[in-house]
Amino acid sequence: MVLISWITLPFLNWQSIKRFFPAFIFVFLINCIDVPIGKKRRWWSFYNKPNSFFYNEFPFLIGPMLAVALWTLKWSYGNFKKFIMINAFFQLIFIILAKSLFQKIKLFKLVRLNGFQFYLYFFYKAFLLYGFQYIYENKKRYFN
Repeated sequence: MVLISWITLPFLNWQSIKRFFPAFIFVFLINCIDVPIGKKRRWWSFYNKPNSFFYNEFPFLIGPMLAVALWTLKWSYGNFKKFIMINAFFQLIFIILAKSLFQKIKLFKLVRLNGFQFYLYFFYKAFLLYGFQYIYENKKRYFN
């Protein structure tokens, strides 16, 4: 999954990656806080090595999440409605895949979250991603 996502990154120009990567890092760090909470509350469960962050959640974070974050910012930064619509679409596709395919191949399963809650778990981060990027690009206006 990581490799499939990373195959798309060379089609982004280097300037876009450099411009939007700090926002991804911010949301990645938020996820590093969210994941232990989700594990503790048993929102999901992985079949192999259930307590390993690097084996289980980390590939999702540096794979599909990285690609979706960079591509949605590149395609729609500056148009918040478009950004939310594109992000909502990509998150919905991921959730449909996660709930069906990943459970069938016994990668992970949702335990205490339903599909809609799992969608919201990912979707709220779109607002953080866009907000961080907005503040990052306008930092001179806010911090001087």
